[in-house]
Amino acid sequence: MNRLTTSGAGFDLARYPEDPRDPFRAWDAADEYLLRRLEGDDGAEPVDLSGAVAVVGDRWGALSTALAAHRPVQITDSYLAQRATLANLERNGVAPDAVRLLSARDTPPERVDVLLVRVPKSLALLEDQLHRLAPAVHAGTVVIGTGMVKEIHTSTLRLFERIIGPTRTSLAVKKARLIFSTPAPGAARTPSPWPHRYELPGGIGPVSGRTVINHAGIFCAERLDIGTRFFLGHLPERRGPERVVDLGCGNGVVGLSAALANPEATVTFVDESYQAVASAEETFRANTGPDARAEFLVGDGLSGVAPASVDLVLNNPPFHSHQAVTDAAARTMFHGARAALRPGGELWVVGNRHLGYHTRLRRIFGNCETVAGDPKFVVLRAVRR
Repeated sequence: MNRLTTSGAGFDLARYPEDPRDPFRAWDAADEYLLRRLEGDDGAEPVDLSGAVAVVGDRWGALSTALAAHRPVQITDSYLAQRATLANLERNGVAPDAVRLLSARDTPPERVDVLLVRVPKSLALLEDQLHRLAPAVHAGTVVIGTGMVKEIHTSTLRLFERIIGPTRTSLAVKKARLIFSTPAPGAARTPSPWPHRYELPGGIGPVSGRTVINHAGIFCAERLDIGTRFFLGHLPERRGPERVVDLGCGNGVVGLSAALANPEATVTFVDESYQAVASAEETFRANTGPDARAEFLVGDGLSGVAPASVDLVLNNPPFHSHQAVTDAAARTMFHGARAALRPGGELWVVGNRHLGYHTRLRRIFGNCETVAGDPKFVVLRAVRR
């Protein structure tokens, strides 16, 4: 936990779930730069925050917590960001209803007077969010984006320009930059291109040639990534009324393959991204009949799944948290899988060979077998004893 200090107050903040081994703070220089600009510390007039304030893409709740006195609406695709926000509000003695939490799938506010956008890693998610919010923006809306210099590209500025209005950037401070857009409410806008659909290639088992539906912001939303493709070629062959979990499901292709291969299975699709779970559900419904059994959960790994209730967990864990490389998500997923699996239940994992997941799995499960591998990827199997 660290303390973010503004001109008016200080806030104790942590990521979620809080982990003493995690070296990363719950905010960075881009968040600090935006808060200073709102306060007028750069010599400009402070921004009037008395109207409707919307904070988009707040990663760990730092902006929302610092602005809680103005009762902002927070819009995020991340369940963990919402949990972090609630935890940080409580940590600083702020009532949880001081910030209204909306997901990227919820209907946005009808009017926004101050729109603050933390630029996401996914340009597609930014595009979708700006399209959703454009109708709420009026000529007097203050629109400010923020991000680290390495996160803001010409394509980022073009999106603001095309969807909101004339756009300029600030000077860089501590490798962070601000984006200022002047709304042009009457300008003609093309509709959002999301969701995208594409047809899966052949040679990947039961899902060959199937149509995938992808909402903005999910991993590899416009094509099948090579890691998932490798995994699909080495999934276990199972039969019977099992409970299977596609953990970190993304668009749900892996869980769909398991469901098509074993129609008696009930597949649970889990992700911390609202957009991912929506994609997984639409993909599943589009490719299965009315009798197919599935559950769709937005949450923190398998924390919402009953212990010792699952027969098989399929997992392609992320190894990035925004711009940082970390195995924190994989650790959480592996521990959660062990708790959720019945004795004899199995966790199957695909990952880049260099990540060394086999070492972590042996520590957690006491065993790990390499099922398949190539120069880049491995498929690993661990059994709950």
